[in-house]
Amino acid sequence: MFFVLAKVLWFLLQPSSLLIAGAMAGAALLHTKWYRAGRRLLWGGLAALLIGGLSPFGDLLSRPLEGRFPRAEIGDGAGVAGIIVLGGAEDSRNADGIELAPLNEAAERYTEAAVLARRLPHARVVFTGGSGMLVRSGPQEAEVAGRLLVALGLGKERLTLEAESRDTHENALFTARLIKPEAGERWLLVTSAAHMPRAVGVFRKAGFAVEAWPVDYRAPRRLAMLRLQSSVPEGLRRIDAILREYIGLAMYYAAGRTSALWPGP
Repeated sequence: MFFVLAKVLWFLLQPSSLLIAGAMAGAALLHTKWYRAGRRLLWGGLAALLIGGLSPFGDLLSRPLEGRFPRAEIGDGAGVAGIIVLGGAEDSRNADGIELAPLNEAAERYTEAAVLARRLPHARVVFTGGSGMLVRSGPQEAEVAGRLLVALGLGKERLTLEAESRDTHENALFTARLIKPEAGERWLLVTSAAHMPRAVGVFRKAGFAVEAWPVDYRAPRRLAMLRLQSSVPEGLRRIDAILREYIGLAMYYAAGRTSALWPGP
């Protein structure tokens, strides 16, 4: 129920959708007795869309999340039992197409996992992810991940696929249940840097101690306040994505799904 409710509410209440709806409502009120309120709503919505879409506001919001967890110190890799890779880098709209594995901009989760697997040849690799869509179509995320990681050179004997989880909470629960980590084992968690605080908090809540290996950084190292986004849709998409993480942290904490409101190292 939590999964369905979260998906529906986010679809309706994501910032860009609210701004567009506000501007449209303002336009609709222009020819009524509330035309003054409509005019304010219309111009306010359009200004917010323009400023939010072109400004580095999304990058500014990303910095605290992306900088929260540094990468773990692994040295020569001794003692690292395995690598856990979270799903979410698949292009679900074309997952059953002719490509080996259609990916989105979070593809670094896979490429970095493949690099880590070569660097740590004795570490087990676990991919966790089924489908995060309300209406599933095409193959599971784990199926796409499996064929890509094997094509990148990972031996099948090292790879474990968890294909039932639908969100980060289930990623942690199902992975812990599947691999049953022993006390003292080191497990690296690979996911997007902005998603790492929520992911680590959820794994801790599940009793699974993981070490962060963030990838897929979006905000530039040096934030230039005068740097404009390439397009308004691109800027709005960044804001939607990062606010989803902040809201997700709050919702998961309220639901008792994470170890802390603002998990840290």
